[in-house]
Amino acid sequence: MQNDQIDLDPFDRKIIAALGGDGRLSITDLARQIGLSKSPTQARLRRLESAGVIRGYRAILDPIQLGLDHVAFVEVRMTSTSERALADFNAAITRIPEIEQAHLIAGNFDYLLKVRTSDMRAYRMVLAEKISTLPHVSSTSTYVAMQAVKEGDLGDVT
Repeated sequence: MQNDQIDLDPFDRKIIAALGGDGRLSITDLARQIGLSKSPTQARLRRLESAGVIRGYRAILDPIQLGLDHVAFVEVRMTSTSERALADFNAAITRIPEIEQAHLIAGNFDYLLKVRTSDMRAYRMVLAEKISTLPHVSSTSTYVAMQAVKEGDLGDVT
């Protein structure tokens, strides 16, 4: 994890906002939108990419259209929170594609997972065969989402 932040000027922020809305913009269109010529726009874009501010470009998929409309949030309590135990758990969860998000939490439990599956039956299998068998898991509690009120990208970070 990188903690070093780079200084972003107004043009950098305009690039980020424009690409956040449409990652397929051509350099010409991007330059026009932010008010610079192509060469400095391209140089700024490369700098943002190499610094890790822009980590990549991808398609935004609709999970509902893909039949993945069951969302569960899982509280995970660990048997140990030593650095080794956390590293083991972190490495293991990256291999479970149904875990869409995972956060180490400061609170009454240790991790909060967002798990996306096709239905309750599929979720129960993921919980029983994958999540419950992860290293150092003591217990889990599941909360099923009834409706997504707000999901998505960072939005306007400028």
